[in-house]
Amino acid sequence: MKVSAHDLRALILRALPEEPSAYGGRMEPRHVYFPPSHIKALRPDAMVVIGIRGSGKSFWWSALQEPPIRTMIAQIDRSIQIEERTEVHIGFGQVSRIENYPDKDTIRSLLRAGKSPRMLWKTVAVWNLLSDRLDPMQGWQARIDWVEEHPEEIARHLEEKDRELQRKGAWALILFDAMEQAAEDRETMYDLIRGLLQIALELRPTQRIRLKCFLRPDQFDESRVAKFQDASKVIASRVSLNWTRPDLYGLLWQYLANAENADEFREWAEQKANIRWDLIRANGQIIYQWPRKMREEEESHRSLFHQIAGPWMGRDPKRGFPYTWLPGHLADAHGRTSPRSFLIALRAAAEDTEKRYPDHRFALHYESIKRGVQRASQIRVDELREDYPWLEDLMRPLRGLVVPCDFQEIKRRWREQNVVEALKQKKMLPPSIEEGEEGLRKDLEAMGIFLRMEDGRVNIPDVFRIGYGLGRRGGVKPIREA
Repeated sequence: MKVSAHDLRALILRALPEEPSAYGGRMEPRHVYFPPSHIKALRPDAMVVIGIRGSGKSFWWSALQEPPIRTMIAQIDRSIQIEERTEVHIGFGQVSRIENYPDKDTIRSLLRAGKSPRMLWKTVAVWNLLSDRLDPMQGWQARIDWVEEHPEEIARHLEEKDRELQRKGAWALILFDAMEQAAEDRETMYDLIRGLLQIALELRPTQRIRLKCFLRPDQFDESRVAKFQDASKVIASRVSLNWTRPDLYGLLWQYLANAENADEFREWAEQKANIRWDLIRANGQIIYQWPRKMREEEESHRSLFHQIAGPWMGRDPKRGFPYTWLPGHLADAHGRTSPRSFLIALRAAAEDTEKRYPDHRFALHYESIKRGVQRASQIRVDELREDYPWLEDLMRPLRGLVVPCDFQEIKRRWREQNVVEALKQKKMLPPSIEEGEEGLRKDLEAMGIFLRMEDGRVNIPDVFRIGYGLGRRGGVKPIREA
């Protein structure tokens, strides 16, 4: 079977979302993909789930709330222990739900009134789990006061709830995400996360009740959030949301195979990659997935993608190969590639090819793939600006710099604009600001933005370099300010 480049490009534009974000819409089972590390993260005993922006934290926070997706999870792997009858409660998230949890302003007011983060989150957990057993009560201040004054009654209710869940063979999960939205400054955020982990530990002895906390790597700073007895038991439960290169392409195939009018693509892919799609059912739909037994066999992914993007990133092999080039140029200094960036780059590449090279013999032109990386880099930088308001102050003075470069040049630019002192006036500070420029370098390395080379120079991965307007000899061109 033959599928034209134009048809493949049209499918990519039809299948890939313009904004692949977890918030703002209902989760669709056909877009749910399960990398091996995510299967571990979904299990109830994984109380702490760590992931960079765009790795799937908020996706799973949203997806676990959907009964059809929980049914799908049970079909994928029974060992996950998640199914449709699993009780899912929301302890905190970006979407405001004042009856489920207090918002940022309410949290600030409660903390100023002397309420501890531990008691705040205990009350949130209690009110989500036991609302049908407790007298109605308006206002989080009153609820916390009541929880503080009735510890024995709450303990008895929790025991009864746990026994009820055991009889049913079900679990109750309380999900927490977007903890950066709960506080105005870093120290308060750490205090809130520490209190949250304390409650996760206190509920751990129950058989069927668990907290699940989705956190960024910088939010799980053990020196700040693990200062309580037996914290190691919570730390030991953590799971990181990782995406291998085959996982990224498996996600792409799932989007394409489950798009509208994708029958020809599925047949074409079966022939080209010698596969047979796995089938599962959810919410009355048949969902096609890349065969699990072949997920890590890179040659199948490579051959299929090169049918779409061509064999080279230029006119000859010296320019690289699209299958490895694309995720490699979207990876941070730790080798982590966000699936959101991956999908954004592919959609942008399809749009650019349709505009500039509509008669190209492949669905994606190699120059358009480069522009897709530019687009993904700009969005990644915008996301970082939201998560780390102080980062723009560090990166703006470096615009126009060519990397790799000596760190002394970076320090010189920071000092010319008095960056360290200016940052100290802000609420959300870099973790190591008190160590000066070397501390800032350490923070940027931990975030995967700076890469320390063997000779001591600083390199910056393309996914950040391009969006921040830095150059690299022979590399994808940076985005220039308008």
